[in-house]
Amino acid sequence: MMISLVGCSDGDDTTTSDDSSSTTEETTDNEITFTELTVVDNDECSIVINGIDEDGFWGYTLTAELENKSEDVTYMFSVESASVNGVMSDPLFASEVAAGKKSNEEISFISDTTLEENGIDEFTDIKLTFRVYNSDDWEEDDVANETVHVYPYGEEKATTFTRESQDSDNVLVDNDDVMVIVIGYDPDDTWGYGVNLYLVNKTDTEVMFSVDDASINGYMMDPFYATAVNAGKSAFSTISWYDSDLEENAIEDIEEIEFKLSAYNNDDWLDDYYVDGQTVTLNP
Repeated sequence: MMISLVGCSDGDDTTTSDDSSSTTEETTDNEITFTELTVVDNDECSIVINGIDEDGFWGYTLTAELENKSEDVTYMFSVESASVNGVMSDPLFASEVAAGKKSNEEISFISDTTLEENGIDEFTDIKLTFRVYNSDDWEEDDVANETVHVYPYGEEKATTFTRESQDSDNVLVDNDDVMVIVIGYDPDDTWGYGVNLYLVNKTDTEVMFSVDDASINGYMMDPFYATAVNAGKSAFSTISWYDSDLEENAIEDIEEIEFKLSAYNNDDWLDDYYVDGQTVTLNP
């Protein structure tokens, strides 16, 4: 169900800011005071976040009005990255809007159950990076690329998630740049068998975490895993193997998992490695 749209642009007509925030009023505990927030309003498009639904059909939801002001170009509106209280969380959102038209849309955090399970009960700081571009030509400059914060209870009540260590944690890496912890195993993961991780990016650049040369019980089995974490953020992530792959290799009991773990600057992956192919062996 998740739609992922990735692209790059060096456009000169857009402005990226980390300082935009919603208008708020004096708050009391647990009282949402968010009011309408204009994220983008230029000659080509506009994005206005106009509401919050804590119990949306797909999870915690922001409502937004999108407008394509062009005369002849269809624009794609997407969220390039998002975090909740400092934890990466990909929302369900991507919408095409025809030239000269508007659209009322929802930005839904379908992974909010993962956040709740790890102690994030309230969304106090929602950071979103919006990207708007020509739907028919991804190589064109973006018409908008804007980062904003939504503070449902007011900026003064924004919190940053800090995970408390557990006795069961298996710390794979903890250096000046990144931290990788195995926090559990899930034999009933959505895709099959899962190794649950907690990732921390301590750098000022986006870091990509990846796994190569993976094997289970000595049989090569690629999980096709890679997760990007924004600068200064953390993420809950799962390395997953399909049940069908386990069945093909007649694996019923997983005794040993081995893989090579890497973490690198996502903008300079040829030279800037924080973890360079470290061999990891797990015995669930």
